[in-house]
Amino acid sequence: MSTALFPRWRKPSALPGFGLTMGYTVAYLSLVVLVPLLMVFIKASSLDVASFFSAVSSPRVLASYRLTFGLSLAAAVLNAGFGFVLAWVLVRYTFPGKRFVDALIDLPFALPTSVAGIVLAAIYAPNGWIGRWFAPLAIKIAFTPLGIFVALTFIGLPFVVRTLQPVLEVFEREQEEAAACLGATRWQTLRHVILPALLPALLTGFALAFARAVGEYGSVIFIAGNLPMVSEVTSLLIVTKLEQYDYAGAAALAVVMLVISFLLLLLINTLQWWWQRRHAGRSASGV
Repeated sequence: MSTALFPRWRKPSALPGFGLTMGYTVAYLSLVVLVPLLMVFIKASSLDVASFFSAVSSPRVLASYRLTFGLSLAAAVLNAGFGFVLAWVLVRYTFPGKRFVDALIDLPFALPTSVAGIVLAAIYAPNGWIGRWFAPLAIKIAFTPLGIFVALTFIGLPFVVRTLQPVLEVFEREQEEAAACLGATRWQTLRHVILPALLPALLTGFALAFARAVGEYGSVIFIAGNLPMVSEVTSLLIVTKLEQYDYAGAAALAVVMLVISFLLLLLINTLQWWWQRRHAGRSASGV
């Protein structure tokens, strides 16, 4: 092949050049992400400052913020812990029914969220398969904030498991064996060898599960009870305002959710970047 077509300083690529692919990427992201988000901000800007803050800071709205972000964070933390264990078992062990369990992890991806909400509400209702065991203990799951937590945990688990699995599959077990030969206990191996290598992927799965939970609507409304100030999530308030033709108020709530979610995800990604640099520096120094 002639070197005139591919100069030495330029490697041939299967895709077109940088200009074309970058232009396509920017155009696609603009149409799918940036333009809809920009329209939300434009619609919210139709409110004056006083009306905007009144729409996004009423006691009912503030209660929905606390419920939505608090339960989303709690569900993501729980999924991070149990998702790590599930991913570890699926990668490291062979057992009967492994393929069935592995396929079951993806069920929240394939199941429509409204169907998931109806099923969870039926199971955890006081007369449901699981709820009947908690009823004598005066523990009500369905139609309470606890039911929302169950739904958010259900829809967020696959994000953690599927993010950790590829990293665990390529993780070299020789590192664990070397730590054991040096006298490290299992806890020390987990803490100093395994977790530092898996933490970036774990943070990514946590962030995905959290982001998914914050915007969840379909599976929540059927099990939440939707009581104002008690079990009403912000996404339901946005839909309620849309049904009342208060498009500017709904856009104002959406803007607040977008900003808070973006800041939290930026914080998580910054921690992930800092940890990767720290771990790479320690590896380079031989620590």
